[in-house]
Amino acid sequence: MPVITCIDDLKRLHKARTPRMFYDYAESGSYTEQTFRENTTDFSKIRLRQKVAVDMSGRSLASDMVGLPVSMPVGLAPVGMTGMQRADGEIKAARAAEAFGVPFCLSTMSICSIEDVALHTTRPFMFQLYVMKDQEFLENIIARAKAANCSALVLTLDLQILGQRHKDLRNGLSAPPKLTPSSIADLATRWRWGIEMLQTKRRFFGNIVGHAKGVTDTANLASWTAEQFDPQLDWTKIARIRDLWGGKLILKGILDAEDARMAADFGADAIIVSNHGGRQLDGALSSIRMLPEIVAAVGDRVEIHLDSGIRSGQDVLKALALGAHATWIGRAWVHGLGALGQEGVTAALEVIRKELDVTMALCGERDIRNVGRHNVLVPAEWSSDYV
Repeated sequence: MPVITCIDDLKRLHKARTPRMFYDYAESGSYTEQTFRENTTDFSKIRLRQKVAVDMSGRSLASDMVGLPVSMPVGLAPVGMTGMQRADGEIKAARAAEAFGVPFCLSTMSICSIEDVALHTTRPFMFQLYVMKDQEFLENIIARAKAANCSALVLTLDLQILGQRHKDLRNGLSAPPKLTPSSIADLATRWRWGIEMLQTKRRFFGNIVGHAKGVTDTANLASWTAEQFDPQLDWTKIARIRDLWGGKLILKGILDAEDARMAADFGADAIIVSNHGGRQLDGALSSIRMLPEIVAAVGDRVEIHLDSGIRSGQDVLKALALGAHATWIGRAWVHGLGALGQEGVTAALEVIRKELDVTMALCGERDIRNVGRHNVLVPAEWSSDYV
C-alpha cells in the first residue's frame, strides 16, 4: 500500500486509477464551480488558536450523531454512483465505516441496493432519500429502508431541479453512461478498474432498476431518472415523508437561516448545512461561511451537522468550533475508494482522525466535545461582506 499522508494523496491515485467520467463526476461542481471552489478555500481562511503548556494526554474524539455513539464526529456522506468508482463501492465504504465506528449514509442513486448493503454489514446504516414523483416508488423505497433497519432517513432538499455539471455533459455521464470513442479508450486504460467491474453483477442503480415501475433494465432507466425528481417538494410533502418513515429524520441541504428555523419548527432530529458540494446552486456561499449564521438562529433547537468542503481533520475541527455538532465527508472518502477500495476509505478516515486528534491537542483541547469558538479566529469581514 502506498504511503498516504493526506486526502490529496488519495485524490491523485483516484484520478490515475478510475475512468475519467467517474473521477470527474466526483471532482466537479455546477456551472462555473465558484461555490465548489469556495467550499474549500473558505476553510483555509479560518485560523487556529495554538495553546501551550496544557495537559494533552488522554484525548478523546468520541461523540454522537443523532443519538448514536461515534468514534469521531464524522460521517460518510451519501454520494451517488460510488459503485462505479470501484466495484461494489457502497458495500466497501459501508464496511469501512462500520469498522471505524462512524456512520455511513447510502444514496438513493447508489449502484449497490439497500438490501445489498444490509446483507454485507452488521450495523444499521443511514439512507438518503431523493423525493421522486412516483409515489408508489417513494413509499416502497422508504419501506425498504425501514425493512433494512436503517438508523435514520436523510432527506435531501436541494435537488428538486438538477444543476448542470459541464464535465458530466462533456464526458457523456448519464444514467446509464453514453459511451464515446474517447470514453471507451479511457475505460480501456483503467485495467484494474475494469477487471473488478467484470467480476461484479452490480453495475446499475440497484435501488431503481427492478423497483421503479417500467424500469426493468438500463434501456428505460435514463428517461425515468430524467423525469422523476419532484420540483413540488415542500413542507407538506416533507411531513408526509416523516409520517411514512416514522424514525429519525435528518434534513440535508439547509443553507439559509430562515430555512433552518423552518426545519427546527418542523421537528427535524438534525439538519445538515450543505450546498450539495457546490453541485447545485453555483454562486451560493460556502457551507462553512453560512454555518455561524445558522448556528446563531437555531443552534439551541436542533442538532446541526455540516458537509461540503471538508478535506482534512483541521476542517472538521473548524466546523465544530463554529458550532456544528458533527460533520460529513463526501469527496474525501470517494477519493479513498477510487484509489484503494475499502482500504482507501479506511485510509481517508485515518487521515481525518489523525489530523483532527493532533490539531485538537495543539489547540489545547483533550475532548472533541469541548472544541468551540475560542479555538479559532475568523476573518472580520465574514460578518459584513454580504447583506
